[in-house]
Amino acid sequence: MSRLNLLEETRFEKLPVTVYPDQHVASQTVARRIADLIKRKQQNGEKTVLGLATGATPVGVYAELVRLHKEEGLSFKDVITFNLDEYYPMQPTAVQSYVTFMNENLFDHIDIDKKNVNIPDGTLPLEEIPAFCLAYEKKIEELGGLDLQVLGIGRTGHIGFNEPGSAPNSGTRLVTLDDLTRRDASRDFGGKENVPTKAITMGIGTIFKAREIILMAWNGKKASIIKKAVEGEISSEVPATYLQLSDNVEFVLDQDAASALTRFDTPWLTRDCLWDEALTKKAVIWLSNTVKKPILKLTDEDYNAHGMAQLAVDRGPAYNINIDIFNKLQHTITGWPGGKPHADDTDRPERATPAQKRSLIFSPHPDDDVISMGGTFIRLVDQGHDVHVAYQTSGNTAVWDDDVLRYMEFAIDFKGSIGDDNSRLKAIYEDMRQFIEQKQPNQIDTPEIQNVKAFIRKSEALAGARYAGLQDDHIHFQALPFYETGKTRKNTVSDLDIQLTMDLMQRVKPHQVFAAGDFEDPHGTHIVCFNIIIEALRRLKNAGESWVDDCWLWMYRGAWHEFATHEIEMAVPLSPMEVERKKNAIFKHQSQKDRPVFPGDDEREFWVRAQERNRETARHYDRLGLADYEAMEAFVRYHF
Repeated sequence: MSRLNLLEETRFEKLPVTVYPDQHVASQTVARRIADLIKRKQQNGEKTVLGLATGATPVGVYAELVRLHKEEGLSFKDVITFNLDEYYPMQPTAVQSYVTFMNENLFDHIDIDKKNVNIPDGTLPLEEIPAFCLAYEKKIEELGGLDLQVLGIGRTGHIGFNEPGSAPNSGTRLVTLDDLTRRDASRDFGGKENVPTKAITMGIGTIFKAREIILMAWNGKKASIIKKAVEGEISSEVPATYLQLSDNVEFVLDQDAASALTRFDTPWLTRDCLWDEALTKKAVIWLSNTVKKPILKLTDEDYNAHGMAQLAVDRGPAYNINIDIFNKLQHTITGWPGGKPHADDTDRPERATPAQKRSLIFSPHPDDDVISMGGTFIRLVDQGHDVHVAYQTSGNTAVWDDDVLRYMEFAIDFKGSIGDDNSRLKAIYEDMRQFIEQKQPNQIDTPEIQNVKAFIRKSEALAGARYAGLQDDHIHFQALPFYETGKTRKNTVSDLDIQLTMDLMQRVKPHQVFAAGDFEDPHGTHIVCFNIIIEALRRLKNAGESWVDDCWLWMYRGAWHEFATHEIEMAVPLSPMEVERKKNAIFKHQSQKDRPVFPGDDEREFWVRAQERNRETARHYDRLGLADYEAMEAFVRYHF
């Protein structure tokens, strides 16, 4: 691409942006730049002064720096570091402290002199913090300033802990954390109520003085705030927009984090496009929503006035394009998610044969199946398909401690009522109660408490699947080992996780697999579980299992986010009665009702979220000029 074309394509972007295929490549590239800086300074007999960030974003960078140290001899003896921030108050030995984070992810694995490590002190008395902050700034200045500052970005647009309202010339100081920032941190602290309300952070003015600034962002959760930071007006409401004023900044993104930028989201506004089927569908739906007209009412003038003249010329007139896209959308709608028997399936999302399919629904947590595709689940059973459901994890971290005691009290009373000796249960109950009364935030439960929480989730999943119409021998509890840590932080996936999944699929030999494709869940469990399924299918295919070639994989969403309309390949409409049946299935998960342990951003009950998202999907179709259904569940097919 010529420089002129690149400038035109990025004309909405107010600072340099580099996009990489994924966060791993991006992290390795940033780490290599840091390594090259350190080596260059070492050759000149100089020390390197780095500003470092914490959180999930830089973990890959730190891992690569550790590898470069251990395998390629990169030395950090001449490196001095200053961390951006620390919670206040915070003990350096706490699991959630940034001292612990930096030691675990970087400092304990390299040859840096710990005297060269500087992290804000979360143990100071309040009256000593101003002097500490001034000394922090002075130390950076005396060393000649930061050579390179690594940044992440929060969903409020904060850099460091410079929340909305921060001034562009702010220095290191004590700040109050935004509610969204605390919600994002709640999982690490065992609930938002345990997250500190304050932090010590470098100021935006301090960050600006760095000779080089690299802001990194990964995954779709950050896409909307990245668009504001890169393309929006400079505003204290999004502190990262102040970086537009720097000549030394670069945003390093993966494709998902960059997906909302104009050149990726609506590229027809920046350049001539190759109008393939997917882009045409997306653009026409966008145009319909922009001008607030059904698709069949769009005119050539609408196309010309909204950057789509090229499409109208290349594939027009407009009405022909409208008819084509309208028909494609119409063909995504089906009341037969297992395929309609003895029917022409040319324009249907699923195959007509075999008429009765073996369908395997994978549910990462014990309630994702009914929350995300409960209506389709029930319809598959009603239409005579051989449906199985597999609960991939126990979900035992997402049960309130009070529920454990309540269930134990029930068990004690029941055992006593039938004349059995319940003294052992009583002793276990007393131990549990004592542990819970003294339990610290995010402390790992005892094995007995973990088991009771898993039993609670299992009993609820059984009730939900039975309500959907399944027999017990079609309900599978995998309890994949990667999840069973008792902690919010899980183990890495092992061959055993994959083998257990292969064994189940080999027994069922499904024609259809349904899996959670909602990779923005705050727990990170969905993407892990999805990748296990993919790897299991690949290994089975490589092992010569011929049924895999006839197995279609459908991704569902709904617990956290929904597919965009242009992405949907199968839309299953739900009647008012089916919406009610789906709600009843979700109600079986009583431990997640009212207020789940980890609600994420959306504090509505799961049944309310699901109902509203399904209704909104139906409204999207209605606004485009298609039939007006009560609700719709949406699916996208995954192609190997």
